Amino acid sequence: MSDIKVLVADDLSKAAVEIMTKAGLSVDVKVGLPPAQLAEIIGGYDGLAVRSATKVTADILGRATSLKIVGRAGVGVDNIDVKAATEKKVLVINTPSGNAIAAGELAIAYIFALARKVPQASASTKKGEWEKKKWMGVEVTGKTLGVVGFGNIGRQVAERAVGLKMKVLAYDPALPAGASPPPGVTFASFDELVAGADFVTLHIPALPETKNLFGAATFAKMKKGAYLINCARGGIVDENALYETLKAGHLGGAALDVFEKEPCGMLPLFELENVLASPHIGASTKEAQEKVAIELAEVFVDFLKSGRVRNAVNKV
Repeated sequence: MSDIKVLVADDLSKAAVEIMTKAGLSVDVKVGLPPAQLAEIIGGYDGLAVRSATKVTADILGRATSLKIVGRAGVGVDNIDVKAATEKKVLVINTPSGNAIAAGELAIAYIFALARKVPQASASTKKGEWEKKKWMGVEVTGKTLGVVGFGNIGRQVAERAVGLKMKVLAYDPALPAGASPPPGVTFASFDELVAGADFVTLHIPALPETKNLFGAATFAKMKKGAYLINCARGGIVDENALYETLKAGHLGGAALDVFEKEPCGMLPLFELENVLASPHIGASTKEAQEKVAIELAEVFVDFLKSGRVRNAVNKV
């Protein structure tokens, strides 16, 4: 039996467990543990693997006497107290590449759904209605897509939008000076993008500086009739301001996969016919879940067996 123990606290592909076990790690799968129970047993583990359900709080980390690494099978680490982990010298890692295609494809799906009002037309038709004129849409060909955030996911979206013959503007404050855009993409300032895009899709992290970045002031700068898509993180969009802007008719519609509070319950936004919503399914494809689990397992093995650090979101 290995002396290096890993706890898998959320649903992961069996492939992840197999990779870690074959590498000589001892893996326990205990999904859905209440916080008190997780805190009670965490002291016996060197590694903790989670998705979004388990909250790795300061209290749990305080009880983690042997813990060396916490891994998130996904991009966001909102459910991990990174500051507390750093103070405990616990490495926090994520899997930034595995979800990129799935999240990017959802954004593209929402572009088409908004442009052609597909969900609304489907619901209407299934009620026995035949309202061809009501569901008049627009073509995406020749339209301008603004990609806010040009990391792994933003690039996936831009690449596909170029293939759809859209004009693509991209903004990312983290782009290195002198960076060259890929073919068909133009780098723009935030204000240039917001003012020039027919569709705006968000792919930035939830940070203090991005909190309510898309609020009343930003919406006022957007084109009349433009569409907003958020498959990134809740809190980037001011949901109350979006409701008022849509109700006033300034924007053509919005699609939201993420919300400030999740589960979001019933929101005023859902009263509006031109709002599409989904329950944070950006990474919910079979392929993505397999990829992030395998990536996490490989990072765990590298770190716990040889000390090699990859995908770190903190310094310890």
